[in-house]
Amino acid sequence: MNIAVFGTGVVGQVIAQSLAEKKHAVVIGTRDPAASKQKKTKDGWGTPFGVWYESHGDIRVGTYEEAAAFGEVVINATNGGGSLGALSLAGEAALGDKILLDIANPLDFSKGAPPTLLVCNDDSLGEQIQRAYPRLKVVKTLNTMNCELMVNPGRLPGEHDVFVSGNDEAAKTRVKSFLAEWFGWRSRNIIDLGDITTARGTEQMLPLWVRLYGVLKTGEFNFHVVR
Repeated sequence: MNIAVFGTGVVGQVIAQSLAEKKHAVVIGTRDPAASKQKKTKDGWGTPFGVWYESHGDIRVGTYEEAAAFGEVVINATNGGGSLGALSLAGEAALGDKILLDIANPLDFSKGAPPTLLVCNDDSLGEQIQRAYPRLKVVKTLNTMNCELMVNPGRLPGEHDVFVSGNDEAAKTRVKSFLAEWFGWRSRNIIDLGDITTARGTEQMLPLWVRLYGVLKTGEFNFHVVR
């Protein structure tokens, strides 16, 4: 499958690499492809994109618009505060009525760490994206864990869960199959929360996730609903 991954940070890198290893054709979307390829200095978590890209020649890089036009499915792995801007650069014509997996979180680091949320309570980033692009089939998922667990849930022993939110039932069914086929999530651990407004709940899990990270000193954990 042709897949667009928006975002050159560690999440986008891990997602893109995992999909490419499964023989999907991947284009990473970014604001300035040439500048992204030249980034060699570490300025955040993970490997600088330019260094990472040199060892991943099977993955292409393009503008957001080029990536969106290429992808049958789009994955939003941008910084949550920049997600709407990235989508605006992609443009409605290229995005069309595709499925968009929104795995971003609206984290606000403007006052330092731990971050707060840019949007919460009566709205969510997932809803903002859906309102801005009503033709898109936005499905919020994978945003409640670190990126290594997103693509390899077997890293953790025992049961743990991934959540799905979205308005389009057929799109959610496809995304559930993607989670299983691409990344190995078991159907019993995929919990459909309902429409896109339920993304408020999963996004608001992030302040707890951040606090747990601070206590546990690792991102190798996840949530499980005991029933």
